[in-house]
Amino acid sequence: MKEVYLDYAATTPVYPEVVKVVNRFMEKDYGNPGSLHDKGQQALKAISEARKRIALEIGCRPEEVIFTSGATEANNIALRCSGRKKILVSAIEHPSVMETAKNWAGKLVIIPVDENGFVDTGFIEKEADENSLVSVMHVNNIFGTIQDIDEIGKICRKKKALFHTDAVQSFGKVNFGNSFDLLSASAHKIGGPKGIGILVAKKNAKLDPWTYGGGQEFGLRSGTENVPGIMGFAKALEMQKKADWRKIERLRDKLIEGLEKLGSKINGSKDKRIWNNIHFSFPGRESEETVLALSLKGLYVSTGSACDSKKTEEYVLKAIGLKKDEIESGIRITLGWKTKEEHVDLLLKELRKILLG
Repeated sequence: MKEVYLDYAATTPVYPEVVKVVNRFMEKDYGNPGSLHDKGQQALKAISEARKRIALEIGCRPEEVIFTSGATEANNIALRCSGRKKILVSAIEHPSVMETAKNWAGKLVIIPVDENGFVDTGFIEKEADENSLVSVMHVNNIFGTIQDIDEIGKICRKKKALFHTDAVQSFGKVNFGNSFDLLSASAHKIGGPKGIGILVAKKNAKLDPWTYGGGQEFGLRSGTENVPGIMGFAKALEMQKKADWRKIERLRDKLIEGLEKLGSKINGSKDKRIWNNIHFSFPGRESEETVLALSLKGLYVSTGSACDSKKTEEYVLKAIGLKKDEIESGIRITLGWKTKEEHVDLLLKELRKILLG
């Protein structure tokens, strides 16, 4: 049975070039960057170069790039170490932001969104102040809407609030400007290894240490660096930048057209949407049944977020005004570097059988 993977927002196949780099730093260049001997100094030099390459992509200083175990840890550090106890988060944030804010904020403020998932910037301007941190994800992980984070960043600067953006779904895919104070991203969303991410923390953020110890990562996150992961992240970013996103966007548009012909409702913005995401509802058909039926045919899609999926889908999709049957029938399809036109044709063919009988 031929396998067709269409769940790139959950995780991605690792680029072969990344595998080679990771293996090299596990088998050959395995030194501890904290060691004074040549093996350790080679590792230290390698991660310094990787940090510079990632910083260049972001447009920040290398010392502002902090390596973490992934975006969940980066989001936790951003919200918990800023010293800001008033936290504003959008109603459609990932659980690693939403749950952290609920459990950490002295005062939690939920920013409302419209039916396409765009935040109410007027609300942010009204509520944000010098004692607050605002967290708004750049691209929604379920329905793909792209926020105008430049505008949000300008509002936060005006109000002297810190601005954090979860850029997991946009990093390496969409330009995000330089209007943020804190930014989170993860390697496994762009063809890199799992277990490695970054927090970009600009100097004005002035974060307290997350872990204490040997002072690695500029004193913010102590602990021996994950050198293979770091090098894999940098290589994945290099490969991701070579991806033909216009081709993927054309395939996405073909899928949207085909799904609408089947009677599906497309959720989220159509024109301000990440180029590899489709989220649709087909009321009357349970999403889990559809996902499992497609899985039996070797077609892998999802109902939404891979993190506590049903709970996340419910609060996020409710926030954009979806009805119960639209939420329960919601399917997310996300394309990537291995996706071909024949995969789109096969998916539409099988969906027609499943949804229309």
